[in-house]
Amino acid sequence: MTPSLKETDSELILPAVSFEFFPPKTESMLKDLWVAIRRLEPLRPKFVSVTYGAGGSTRTRTHAIVSQLQKETQLSPAAHLTCVGSSISEINRVIRDYDEAGVQHIVALRGDPVGGEAKFVPHPEGYKSAVELVIGLRKIADFEISVSAYPEPHPDSRGFSSDLDYLKRKVDAGATRLITQYFFDNEVFFQFLDKVRGSGIDIPIVPGILPVTNFRQVEKFSAMCGASIPGWFRHRFEGLDGDPKTRQLVAAHTAADQCFELLRSGIKELHFYTLNRADLVFAICHMLGVRPTANDHNQVIQS
Repeated sequence: MTPSLKETDSELILPAVSFEFFPPKTESMLKDLWVAIRRLEPLRPKFVSVTYGAGGSTRTRTHAIVSQLQKETQLSPAAHLTCVGSSISEINRVIRDYDEAGVQHIVALRGDPVGGEAKFVPHPEGYKSAVELVIGLRKIADFEISVSAYPEPHPDSRGFSSDLDYLKRKVDAGATRLITQYFFDNEVFFQFLDKVRGSGIDIPIVPGILPVTNFRQVEKFSAMCGASIPGWFRHRFEGLDGDPKTRQLVAAHTAADQCFELLRSGIKELHFYTLNRADLVFAICHMLGVRPTANDHNQVIQS
């Protein structure tokens, strides 16, 4: 990636954007989540997704937030769903509940291992993979189904050829969109995109963007999920551990650089991992030209 903003960026077609949130653990954090949701709602995202904790630990909270989004906002919610810790009948019951609530978009994932386990272990009566989960979803309703993709090898990867075969199986099972794990080097994504398109997969592939608010935290998480951190990226955040205001400015500029390069390459849709914080994502979207209408803008200022 060559970080630079250009005058021609203002002439780019506005991207479709989507936002990911996670279910908070406390009432105070829940209030913060809804502040973030209301701040980003006027940007009219294509959809917003709500994650699902390991082992189904946030199932009730995920369902409650998704249902409230469906009933009380103009947003189109997508519910994350995993195979972890539940039988097929239990998961199917959750799926039917979403269908009855009018939620028609599911992000279907295998899920991470339950705490204490080194590898994913399927429930003895559960779905054994994201492929099986997608097939199960298709049997219940005509959902829009997003699934994950990894521009860099997943920790459980057996090699790119195996990863690509698995992506094909998810698409053949009925997936309608691939959302990637975050990455910081766009060249990693471009190479991944070329290989996936070369394999005949033609559904939308949406790059996942993670604006960095806490570099040390992201550094630790990246080591666990296999996302590389380029040297130039690391250099930008050096010396800013105790300077959150400057770090916020650097984060906004860096993420906007990344997004502009993706848009210049022809990418038309971006998925932001918000970490339940709105201001940084809102600023990046503003730079990209994704802004509220006049009426919505007045509401944002008043809130």
